[in-house]
Amino acid sequence: MNLPSFPNRKTSNYPWFGSFPAHWVVKRLRFATERIEQGWSPQCDNQAADDDAWGVMKVGCVNGDQFDASENKALPPELDPKTEYELRPGDVLISRANTRDLVGSAAIVPSDVRAKLLLCDKLFRIALSPEVDAAYLTFCLRTRAARYQYEQDATGASGSMQNIGQDAVKNLVLPFPSYSEQQQIAAFLDWKTSQIDALIAKKQTLLQKLKEKRLAVITQAVTKGLNPDAPLRDSGIAWLGEVPTHWEVKRLKWAIMLQRGHDLPADERGQGDVPLVSSAGISAFHDVAIARAPGIVTGRYGTIGVFHLIEEDYWPLNTTLYSIDMFGNDPKFLRALLESLSPLFLLNSKKSAVPGVDRNDVHLIEVALPSLEEQNQIAAYISTAEVRHEQVTKNAESAITRLTEYRSALITAATTGKIDVRNVAIPAHA
Repeated sequence: MNLPSFPNRKTSNYPWFGSFPAHWVVKRLRFATERIEQGWSPQCDNQAADDDAWGVMKVGCVNGDQFDASENKALPPELDPKTEYELRPGDVLISRANTRDLVGSAAIVPSDVRAKLLLCDKLFRIALSPEVDAAYLTFCLRTRAARYQYEQDATGASGSMQNIGQDAVKNLVLPFPSYSEQQQIAAFLDWKTSQIDALIAKKQTLLQKLKEKRLAVITQAVTKGLNPDAPLRDSGIAWLGEVPTHWEVKRLKWAIMLQRGHDLPADERGQGDVPLVSSAGISAFHDVAIARAPGIVTGRYGTIGVFHLIEEDYWPLNTTLYSIDMFGNDPKFLRALLESLSPLFLLNSKKSAVPGVDRNDVHLIEVALPSLEEQNQIAAYISTAEVRHEQVTKNAESAITRLTEYRSALITAATTGKIDVRNVAIPAHA
């Protein structure tokens, strides 16, 4: 959609805006609001309230540009609700405490919001002046210009939690056209961002289907082989079903052995060229290798059911990691086999209060193994399929990135007057 720009513009005193339409006004948000308040955060259980019960909103209810009513905590029955903090349709909410990327996230409470939801003290609620449209303001609050201003005033000891005060919100410098033009800009952006969001959702659905297809291809290959005409027999194992007749069914401990990793003082890390491998992959380097390549590692805790193939000599770092001895089997085949077993690793991890994998449990899992030659063939087939999968996945991820960037740029262009949408005909169903 090619949109015109405004012919008459004037220069802003604020570098993050540049110029803007001559008939617009740039002012601080304090002059466009009547009141800013934050709510109440009593001690609550970390579970959502029933639909007919009082709940206190979490700060995440405004993440993602949409209000999410399910992001609440149930108010304990012994506490009386502070009804002055009950959310109302049309409320503009801003997060005042969150990560650097999310602090300042804004959303409007929708018209169909259920009753008995309370504002928490990590959210600001803004009462607007009559000449300000809530939807337009919310789009302004999502722009790069607003983000730049938030980042100048955010405080916090780490990037994991940043805070902005009421003054940071009141002092936001934003552009304001007439009320009718604000409404037109908001309607235009609702229409166009809905289209973009639908395209992003399709790409995200594609990514999920690709992920499922990838696992299905791997599971089929490592449990049934590559020959669709190979005779099969019942493995006697419910989850495994039929396997090729010539494959050997055995417990996992006869195919691999999980060994705990080894700790290394922090001051000895970062030296040499031997990778230090954690459950998340290579994290640092050292000058001594204690495990020979190729190797497979997985987490005892945290990243359970995720397997990394290490193709050079390495140091398996700390005892929260398992390093896997492969007994001469093909490492790429075994990695694929283990990935197909991820649900069983996760199932076994839930036997204790702190989820973790006990190797004595997973060693008892029964699997079917082909000969080394057939393992090599299956590994080569999976590697080829992985290349195709990764390319399609990268294309979908790249499309999501481009659409997300375009969405942000469009909001910025419309709310800073870089494009003129006054005469755009917006479909009635938009």
